[in-house]
Amino acid sequence: MTRRELIKAGAASAATAAVSSNATAAFTGNPPATPAPQTLPLRLTVNGEVRQLEVDTRTTLLDALRENLHLTGTKKGCDHGQCGACTVIVDGRRLNSCLTLAVMHQDAQVTTIEGLGTPDDLHPMQAAFVKHDGYQCGYCTPGQICSSVAVLEEIEAGIPSHVTLDLVSPPQMTADEIRERMSGNICRCGAYANILAAIEDVAGGEKP
Repeated sequence: MTRRELIKAGAASAATAAVSSNATAAFTGNPPATPAPQTLPLRLTVNGEVRQLEVDTRTTLLDALRENLHLTGTKKGCDHGQCGACTVIVDGRRLNSCLTLAVMHQDAQVTTIEGLGTPDDLHPMQAAFVKHDGYQCGYCTPGQICSSVAVLEEIEAGIPSHVTLDLVSPPQMTADEIRERMSGNICRCGAYANILAAIEDVAGGEKP
């Protein structure tokens, strides 16, 4: 037997042994047990109402709102924090509810689109979206409206944005400021001009 033939035979024997060993382990070994989900009590004030939940610690705030509380106005879009359809207001600040765990917001104040207004008593921003046709398919609209409400509060509070030129003076209610702050909310129908008009209507701010 040549040296080359010896190496080939040795490699084939090793491969056969490895396959046989793996197959035996697969049939005789016990698969690892899946741990039981960990749950925790969660207390939220959602749209002014105190809600008590018991949630899996892996549950996002978005899923807690939709699946546990059945508040389906908040939409699941990309589920990666890129489209803004899931935007809600938590303790006065907007956030993407798909990117945060529910258990991180114990005792938080959460406002969803259902808490801003009703069909018989619309929030001014909701009424402005209707007036200016700030939606088409409407899927992104709840997140757009929640974000719009929070944007005006941010500007009113003097919080600067990437396009704020003077960081010493309060930011101005300009179209550029609004566009920049709303850039995380994607409208696949392209109703951006009408959304801007609706926000400006509510703000009563400068027009471009």
